[in-house]
Amino acid sequence: MNAGQPAQPPQVVVLYSRTVQLVKGEPRDILAEQGVVKCAEAVAEALTRGGCRVVLVPITLDVETALAPYPPTEWTVFNLGEGLDGRLFEEVRIAWALEAMGYRFTGSDARALALSTHKALCKATLREAGVATPPWWVFRAPAEVRDLEEDLPFPLIVKPVAEDASLGIDDGAVVHDREALERRVAYVVERYRQAALAEQFVAGREFNLSVWGDPPELLPLAEVDFSDFRDRFARLVSFEAKWDPASFAYQHTPVRCPAEVSPRLAARLRATALATWQAVGCRGYARVDIRVDEAEVPHVIEVNCNPDLSPDAGFFRAASAAGYDYVAMVLRIARLAMGADNVYAYDSSGQRRRRRTSAERCTQGRGLHPDGIGLRAGVVGSLPTER
Repeated sequence: MNAGQPAQPPQVVVLYSRTVQLVKGEPRDILAEQGVVKCAEAVAEALTRGGCRVVLVPITLDVETALAPYPPTEWTVFNLGEGLDGRLFEEVRIAWALEAMGYRFTGSDARALALSTHKALCKATLREAGVATPPWWVFRAPAEVRDLEEDLPFPLIVKPVAEDASLGIDDGAVVHDREALERRVAYVVERYRQAALAEQFVAGREFNLSVWGDPPELLPLAEVDFSDFRDRFARLVSFEAKWDPASFAYQHTPVRCPAEVSPRLAARLRATALATWQAVGCRGYARVDIRVDEAEVPHVIEVNCNPDLSPDAGFFRAASAAGYDYVAMVLRIARLAMGADNVYAYDSSGQRRRRRTSAERCTQGRGLHPDGIGLRAGVVGSLPTER
């Protein structure tokens, strides 16, 4: 570039999933997938207003071809990839492709995404790192409920083992006995084509902790207000609470941000969120969902490595409480991806290698978890291992 020549604007590909038909789940689940398109449009507009050159690229099964016109030496990818058509671990495959092609991209790498997507593996990793998370069991079939001899700490909440966005979580997700557990496991396995995770239901306050940056910085705490629910076992962020504006759950689960908490509890929540970020190996931005028991002990119930960035979503709510407008938030996330620590390095022989992340320095949690049955090969066998 010649002296005096104006600098070229940053070039950003907004990569997003565009689902037409789901391969599993409930028909209503398409609402969550369609939300990604609206988010991508909002992010693209914010980047444009922030002075970037932006292209919107919908994801197909062939990520490499979709990105071919945008060389990684010139473009950064704002990665909004989700499960294309509801396929399992699709967001992980997208991140692998971006890494292999050498792109700088927003959010977590493939390893952290794989770890956080598989709820049982993530919980095992958190426990090994000393982070509290409710006891859990993994069931591949209803018969495994009948065959399990140990006592279970009912009530339990049953979820698909590898979904996000509250898919598969409704009024029937909390169960109080083995018969109900068996029925719910059957529902998850048949409808979502994956194992079911059953974890002890913590009937306490629920907080969302948004984290971003390098080093990680906590945004203001947020709390889900369940005060309109008389039944304490109905106090959960269900699919309806997230995606159905006409539902009671959606209309009666406001989020308070900043949350009103004691200094002691706030310190515990922040420490738990940062320890979770470190254990999972989050990068760029993430959200940690936490339930607090009667003794005010925080328990991690969900780790969202690349949470929703829509203007009406929780991450922007927290960023707004910290003084960021939407454009400033999106630009900061993009700039984090443009940093040198997110690209490949080269060793003395010229071979490309990726910089180690915190996830690569922590244990993987495979084998037996402390509170239940083993994580069987059939459950985690589809996950990659990095050696």
